[in-house]
Amino acid sequence: MNRLGKIAVLGAGNIGGSLAQRLAEMNVAREVVLVDIIDGLPQGKALDIQQSAPILGFTTHVTGSTSLEAIAGSDVVVETAGLARKPGMSRSDLLEKNAAIVRGHAEAVRASAREAIVIVVTNPVDVMTHYFRAVSGLPAPRVFGESGTLDTARFRTFVAEALGVAPRDVTGFVLGTHGDTMVPILSLTSVSGVPLARLLPADRIAQIVQRTKQGGGEIVNLLKTGSAFYAPTASQAELVHAVATDAHRLLPVAAHLNGEFGERNVTIGVPVVLGRAGVERVVEVDLTPEERAAFVASVHAVREDLAILAKGPAAGSSAA
Repeated sequence: MNRLGKIAVLGAGNIGGSLAQRLAEMNVAREVVLVDIIDGLPQGKALDIQQSAPILGFTTHVTGSTSLEAIAGSDVVVETAGLARKPGMSRSDLLEKNAAIVRGHAEAVRASAREAIVIVVTNPVDVMTHYFRAVSGLPAPRVFGESGTLDTARFRTFVAEALGVAPRDVTGFVLGTHGDTMVPILSLTSVSGVPLARLLPADRIAQIVQRTKQGGGEIVNLLKTGSAFYAPTASQAELVHAVATDAHRLLPVAAHLNGEFGERNVTIGVPVVLGRAGVERVVEVDLTPEERAAFVASVHAVREDLAILAKGPAAGSSAA
């Protein structure tokens, strides 16, 4: 495998630290650098991860820094920094504060890592991905968000539990926002080729859809003082691996639309082919009239947040 030179993970909290560990163990890059503003946090987590190398056998060198200069020359940058949700807080509540963080990081990428692929995790991820691209000036294919990869994993998990089957045998997509207006595409969901509608009654499927929409919130409410990071970082690692190995994976991510699905100048969860160049193409799938209407509503929700952001303190760099 042709390894990447450097992967930078912005933010060394539960998400950033766990992701750095997964990336080191995957051995897809010569270096992983954790960056955070809290002195000692990225350095300590990096050292802890590095000391597992003799046991796990990876050769990736893991370092930590409080300086954004450490991202210079990165092949991939993963933006995880931002405020985590608290019980009762929606992703949109985080909009302005996280936009300020993202703006600083996007400017740093523009200055010293212009050739990087950027994967945005910070919530609300559809909006933050759109904003990161606008501020950084990077081409749209090289900036995308985690979005449906995680939501699809949750959806597949719940379907597998309901049917008592292996999660890997459940296929499908969750499109739209990474939020309350996400759209599980039931018409394309199957278990080893058998349509979901033939395996579960409509009311049970509706319960699974609702639980998927509340998947992150359910964990936040259980933890009380934190949010999910095991499944999210597995999702992020899958995206990095697809880029690093030029895998041409068909995965749902928050991508910039330029006419696909009838939408322009918006970033939202859609199926894409993902490889070393980032988003190689958006794959337009057939949607039922109900799914199409839900997707349009999802796009509308993102546009509303973009409009709020354009009027706020972060509007100095256009989020258009």
